[in-house]
Amino acid sequence: MTQTLSNTAAPESRTDDRALVIRDLHVVPIAERSREILRGINLTVRQGEVHAIMGRNGSGKTTLAYALMGHPAYEVTRGEVLWKGYDLLKLSPDKRSRLGIFLAFQYPTAIPGLSVASFLRTALNARSRPLDQPQSEFDPSDATRGGINMADYRRLLREKMALLKLDDSFAARYVNEGFSGGEKKRLEMLQMAVLAPHMAILDETDSGLDIDALRIVAEGVNAQLNPDLGVLLITHYQRILNYITPDRVHVLAQGQMVASGGRELALRLEEEGYAPVLLEAGLEPDFEDERKSPEPAEAPPAH
Repeated sequence: MTQTLSNTAAPESRTDDRALVIRDLHVVPIAERSREILRGINLTVRQGEVHAIMGRNGSGKTTLAYALMGHPAYEVTRGEVLWKGYDLLKLSPDKRSRLGIFLAFQYPTAIPGLSVASFLRTALNARSRPLDQPQSEFDPSDATRGGINMADYRRLLREKMALLKLDDSFAARYVNEGFSGGEKKRLEMLQMAVLAPHMAILDETDSGLDIDALRIVAEGVNAQLNPDLGVLLITHYQRILNYITPDRVHVLAQGQMVASGGRELALRLEEEGYAPVLLEAGLEPDFEDERKSPEPAEAPPAH
């Protein structure tokens, strides 16, 4: 049944409430509206499934992640994104989160002076507020007005840290301050575990990790997989798929989904590079075959 929300128009079409359905999504950067980055994305990811999106730098992977979460630097010019009876594109980022959407950043931000434990408790309380509850009736610091009881929170945090094999001292550290690349990504996994989303978008979780850190982060993802969690795993190389088995693999190039398949598609990309797949899709490769090159560094997008 299609749901309604004050000041939010629900979609007229019906869809699977356990599926994130992206239809004809077109996106431009606010700073350069004449440059279309995503040009008609169509994709369906159901809860309980892991979908990997692969593509070289500049293909639109991070733009897709940010557009789904409502990043203000991007504008959706056409299309719809259906989830639990709502068109996500008509909701603010906090409401998307409260509907169970989670984004793990490629470049997490440091917040000096704010402990991991305090940050996660505030995020959990904000995430748990019902969509139809007025802000005036909610106080995340008050357990009687929406906030989680401190004793319950401590138990939850200990449980999730144990799941991810994190030392208790991790909770007292300031958010991402002085963290290694692997520690930053493990904190993203801890956020995911505490918030318990129904659809997780992981933006290049493997970026910048050595093989040991990659394995630890992948184990953190695998420990959370369940029939109620859908995962959209965005990556540049197939190496993380050695640890996280996808149900489907999609290739994003030049702002379009140009191929889909099973894990064998990722292995083919590792062996042949992206050029043959683009040629089969009728697109002219605009780059040299990079299958033997090291992973290039990416500058974080402007906020």
